[in-house]
Amino acid sequence: MTAFALRPLRRAAGLSVVFVLGCDDKAAPPPPPAPEVTYIVAQPATVEEHLQFVGQVEAFREVQVRAQASGIILERPFTEGAQVKAGDVLYRIDAVTADADARAARGRMSEAQARLANAELMAGRLRPLLVGNAIAKQDVDNAESQLLQAKAAVEQARGAVDAAEKRLSETVVRAEIGGRIGRTNLEVGARVSGMSDLLTTIDVVDPVYVSFRPSAAQQYRWSRDAMARRELAVGGKARVVLQMPDSSEHPTLGRIDFVDPVVDPRTGTQQYRAKFENADRLLVPGQFVQVRIRGLSRDSAIVVPQRAVLQQMGKEVVYVINDSNKVSVRTVKATGWSGSNWLIETGLTQGERVVVDGVQKIGAGATVRAKAVSDSSGAPK
Repeated sequence: MTAFALRPLRRAAGLSVVFVLGCDDKAAPPPPPAPEVTYIVAQPATVEEHLQFVGQVEAFREVQVRAQASGIILERPFTEGAQVKAGDVLYRIDAVTADADARAARGRMSEAQARLANAELMAGRLRPLLVGNAIAKQDVDNAESQLLQAKAAVEQARGAVDAAEKRLSETVVRAEIGGRIGRTNLEVGARVSGMSDLLTTIDVVDPVYVSFRPSAAQQYRWSRDAMARRELAVGGKARVVLQMPDSSEHPTLGRIDFVDPVVDPRTGTQQYRAKFENADRLLVPGQFVQVRIRGLSRDSAIVVPQRAVLQQMGKEVVYVINDSNKVSVRTVKATGWSGSNWLIETGLTQGERVVVDGVQKIGAGATVRAKAVSDSSGAPK
């Protein structure tokens, strides 16, 4: 084949190469733009610290009602769960034996009183005869001795009567205090044998106590903070707020009235207790509630919006941006909250840029387009 004849073939091959190269350039997409995120600059500030714990409601006073007498329960006039007043009859126990013992004791006292009267009469007759030596002094001494013995016998009989009448009165079990009575443990017809039998309980539920146990680390931090120690002490200004099961707040505020001076060896924590008025009976002993403490402030605290803190592998982390707009993961320790922000105990330093919005689109090592949070809703308050 001549060179003239090969020219069209070379021209066609060249066009094919150009076409293929053109197709390769069109198939390669441009790199995606860097994701845009918003950030805040971590700055220390003085903020009000809100602490939250799990608390349990306790009765202001709980009294166990136990039987003192033995016998069959004949009546139970109270309604379980109702309010009772001090002195109300709760149980009536068969009193036949106790009544017989009381009558026998009164009879023995009457007998002793009769002997005393006779001894007084005899001593009164013999004393004047001693003056004229009409009777031996020994006879008078014997009469005086018998008089003293008769007086002692009367006192002994009177004590036996008091004890018997007390046992008789104990066949009627009365409320020692006013409050809400619980369930009965023994019904009509059951036999009680005395103190070993718990009949029921009476709880005073207005006011009530709410106890909670801060962590050992939290208590240690408070112990190092003079203001926190003062505000959380008994009579301090810290306010205790309860969050009810429906997320509403209890209408009354509580005050800390007791801090256990001893650490529980099982948990390593101390018990704190607050007192609440409970006229509407919304708080029930045994109920679990969320306890929030207000009135504490933290100096030089770093706070970030709650949405900036993520949970990863059981740890709390945030994303921070360096000067080259690259993202890194930082493990932090959030110990409390203030408004809608977390208080960061450790993990962040002043001036670092913390990602607030767009955390779903990034990961460690990513390059981002960083934009400062400008709206008031995203900035810490």
